[in-house]
Amino acid sequence: MVSVTLSIPEEIKKKMENFDEVNWSGLIRKTIIEKTKELEWKQNMLKRLKAGEEISEWALELQKKARKDRYNTLKKKGLI
Repeated sequence: MVSVTLSIPEEIKKKMENFDEVNWSGLIRKTIIEKTKELEWKQNMLKRLKAGEEISEWALELQKKARKDRYNTLKKKGLI
């Protein structure tokens, strides 16, 4: 494991000293791990969304083409 140095205001450090029961290092470690997982999840969802948008754009273009072809077919048959 690597070490990270953290700077906090002196008044906060004094307040932290009043709560000996809290493992501040463990709390900060846990918070960093949770935030990292959250950000990775968001990043993965954005990648999936972007891939989905590409598929959606392709599907929309395909739908437009099909409708245009259907319209032309119906028009030739005199149904429109």
